[in-house]
Amino acid sequence: MNEIILHLQHIMKKKLDEYRYEHTLGVMYTAAALAMKHKADINQALLAGLLHDCAKCYSDEKKRLLCDKYNVTLSQFEIDNPALIHAKLGAVLANKKYEIEDEAVCSAIACHTTGAPGMTKLDKIVFIADYIEPHRNKAQRLDDIRYTAFENLDEAVIMILCDTLDYLKDTTKIIDPMTQKTYEYYIKGGRKS
Repeated sequence: MNEIILHLQHIMKKKLDEYRYEHTLGVMYTAAALAMKHKADINQALLAGLLHDCAKCYSDEKKRLLCDKYNVTLSQFEIDNPALIHAKLGAVLANKKYEIEDEAVCSAIACHTTGAPGMTKLDKIVFIADYIEPHRNKAQRLDDIRYTAFENLDEAVIMILCDTLDYLKDTTKIIDPMTQKTYEYYIKGGRKS
């Protein structure tokens, strides 16, 4: 597994811009730390963290072309907001291009941006790691969320979703229906892992 991760790190360093690569390493290591704390598979966390943004640096046009090529079904919201496409597309590229056959890893990549109702422990870990990794510094409650993430994954997910929705409501940005749906699921006590 270490050889695969090192090989993929080398590829990601070439594919991603410097900022995105540093963020990716932060997510990878944060996901591994959360996996250790919450007794999840560390290798899965490393892989999902490393590949979570593997489709991020493509142009919007290239993302759409790749979605067509791999038959990735997009919601109208994703079509209208192509910045969100990278999560679903990244999951497919992890499988098709980088030969990751682990469905749990691909699932975590697919829902790392908006979350999803009924997330697995690995899904939650990558979702949280993307938000709290060490290079992130703009969220208001970041220190509290970082602490909570190592105590209770579900509570950290709720905090992130709440803050994301509050932020989007305060801007002119439209809220992805999946983010709202995920928040409602978890705020009502929905748990999977």
